[in-house]
Amino acid sequence: MKHFVLGTAGHVDHGKTALIKALTGVDTDRLKEEKKRGITIELGFASLALPSGQTLGIVDVPGHEKFIKNMVSGAAGIDLVMMVIAADEGIMPQTKEHLYICSLLGISKGIVALTKTDMVEKEWLDLVQSEITEFLQGTFLEGAPVVPVSAIKQEGLTDLIKAIDTTVSKINEKTDDGIFRLPVDRVFTMKGFGTVVTGTLVSDHIKTGEEVEILPGDIAARIRGIQVHNQSVEDAWAGQRTAINLQGVEKSIIGRGNVLVRPKTVWPSQRLDVFVEFLASNSKSLKNKALVRLHTGTSEIIARITLLDKDELAPGQKAFAQLVLANKDVIVSGDRFVLRSYSPITTIGGGQIIDPLPSKHRRQNEKIIAALNVLQSGSLPEKISVIMERTGFSGINLRGLNFRLGVNTKKIREALEGLLSNKKAILLDSEDTTVISAFFYNQLEELISKNLAAYHKKNPLQMGISKEQLKETLGRAISVKLFNLALRSLGKKETIISDKDNVRLSGHQVELAGDLDSLRHSIARIYSEAGLTPPSLTDVVNDFKDQKAKAQSIIKLMLKDGDLIKINEEMCFSNGALSKLRDDYKAMLVKDGKATPATFKDLTGLSRKYIIPLMEYFDVNKLTVRVGDHRILREKT
Repeated sequence: MKHFVLGTAGHVDHGKTALIKALTGVDTDRLKEEKKRGITIELGFASLALPSGQTLGIVDVPGHEKFIKNMVSGAAGIDLVMMVIAADEGIMPQTKEHLYICSLLGISKGIVALTKTDMVEKEWLDLVQSEITEFLQGTFLEGAPVVPVSAIKQEGLTDLIKAIDTTVSKINEKTDDGIFRLPVDRVFTMKGFGTVVTGTLVSDHIKTGEEVEILPGDIAARIRGIQVHNQSVEDAWAGQRTAINLQGVEKSIIGRGNVLVRPKTVWPSQRLDVFVEFLASNSKSLKNKALVRLHTGTSEIIARITLLDKDELAPGQKAFAQLVLANKDVIVSGDRFVLRSYSPITTIGGGQIIDPLPSKHRRQNEKIIAALNVLQSGSLPEKISVIMERTGFSGINLRGLNFRLGVNTKKIREALEGLLSNKKAILLDSEDTTVISAFFYNQLEELISKNLAAYHKKNPLQMGISKEQLKETLGRAISVKLFNLALRSLGKKETIISDKDNVRLSGHQVELAGDLDSLRHSIARIYSEAGLTPPSLTDVVNDFKDQKAKAQSIIKLMLKDGDLIKINEEMCFSNGALSKLRDDYKAMLVKDGKATPATFKDLTGLSRKYIIPLMEYFDVNKLTVRVGDHRILREKT
């Protein structure tokens, strides 16, 4: 069954609360001050059983101008409005302001209850009805039923209920973005139960026992119980007035403006991309950088508005803008909002959230305006592409797209399949469906190739660079997963070659020319002439004074190429000298069956400084194996 909420609207003392009581039997004024003053200050709640079998949630909102912010909180989440106009007073200031607010919040259906008909003559009633018809022309209530009623005399109530039922039957259920959200409009404690919050469930559903987060305070809690229309239920659905009993949280840390969500589905925002409508009823323009009061959900937050392609908004104009909030708020793309002036406080406009988590934009930038137009009215694949570009090399997962586009995940998955198959998006992580724009991914591959080329030019003697060093040269927050994906892709394209931890361009070869070639010959000559008694590595490098760094690089290259063999940190031999020694040593072992340091000395004439490292080297390289104090050929063991 569809679930809908009706909200009252209208000027103070036009009989909203009395009418709700006449319809439902519930007095929604529960505060002592409300009883004493005879006006509604806080939101009130009731339910109404309609002839069709539908049970309608009702939110009774304050009419007094001092409590408009409470009215806006109550209007969030309602599906149809009952505009209450007293027959003895007709159209009044808050009648107009409430109508503006409902329109800005996207409410498109409603009825008019013409109250206090027992206080006027028929001729006057006809005059007021004519005035209302004229007033509603061009608004979403044009053509809506206008039903005369008297709460005192219980007249017209049956007609009013029928009109409500008929209007409800014409309302389509809101598109559900699949993100559970319950903006809190009231919090209290119940003896034996603890903390209870109430609100209109904006989208999706929730069950008892589930874990929730309370944002923007990032508070964890568990749902102990749920009530809808004062009846305990196992779950609640979008559109229902809902009371939730929370476990593990104190009343004192929750307030109106907080929002219940499932963990890691929504992120608090402090900067918003919006499309704003500045009401034609305003007497002066809205300046860039003006302070405003942002009403969204059940919260009110001071914000500064930056107009992105205008210096000011004239009455009746619309534009893209950014709102920078004094405190974080909990908002999903597509949410409606109301703006009120900072001082004096009046309703000046409102609009819709385009992106709840943008970066700061430059003004008068055609590319940014074009992207906002796409986010507002483009196709879903186009919108996903814009968000992917906005998230750059970080990419974005399915839940993030859900939050920033206000579209359910099923539709996003379908659109992503097309983008992935057309290579406009790259799948980075299949577990949480993290994607990155193909534009940024291709940019990363180009950057890796460019940085490798620059490294080879600066370090011609190095065959490659370590993966860790290469990642550092990219100079930005590239995840390990994205970096490795790009390396694998470049390897498949044969653009690069990965050798264990090292990477190089596939066409890179170490070429020694000029003084480098001469230096290599000099080092080779030192080791060739030294035979089995080479100088230490440190001494070799120091011999070249101003070319030490080059000498070290050439020695590394000669070791890699196999021209030199390193047997410990300071001792290298020419390949030729060590190969001849290996052959002679093996021949001795074949003849004598074993070798000791003494017989090795007889073979080579070397001192202990060289004998022990060389014998250990041949052990490690599996020519020999040590048995007690002598060596034998490994191949015989």
